[in-house]
Amino acid sequence: MLIGEYEHTLDEKKRVSLPKAFQKTLGKKLVMTRGLDSCLFLFARDAWERVAEKLQSLSFAEANTRGFNRFLLSGAVEVEVDSAGRILVSDHHKQFAGLKKAVVFAGVSDRVEIWDAALWKQYKARIEKQADVMAEKLGEIGAL
Repeated sequence: MLIGEYEHTLDEKKRVSLPKAFQKTLGKKLVMTRGLDSCLFLFARDAWERVAEKLQSLSFAEANTRGFNRFLLSGAVEVEVDSAGRILVSDHHKQFAGLKKAVVFAGVSDRVEIWDAALWKQYKARIEKQADVMAEKLGEIGAL
């Protein structure tokens, strides 16, 4: 399980060190794609395959399914962890997530999210204020 948050620096060549806490679980070959809320999603290959299979099982007759499949799948690229434990962030991913120099890796169960540090700080402050309301809604549907 991927948990925790770690701040790292994106270098001038668009490389960033993958936190050691995530390296063993994720492996050497990963999949990076556009995420939700202006972040990037980073998956281990097996976790990505499960997500892709679920998406492929949905009907392409539905406009929302087609749109979300295009969003997630067309934005996906394979990335490799280099010998120094770094990954390369493509220009389009960097631009999509608004990544500057400081980035945050947030472990979210089966994936890691990569955030611009300033955006993460704003987002985190907002959801921390809403945690009670979110928990109550999840409790209503039996998720908690």
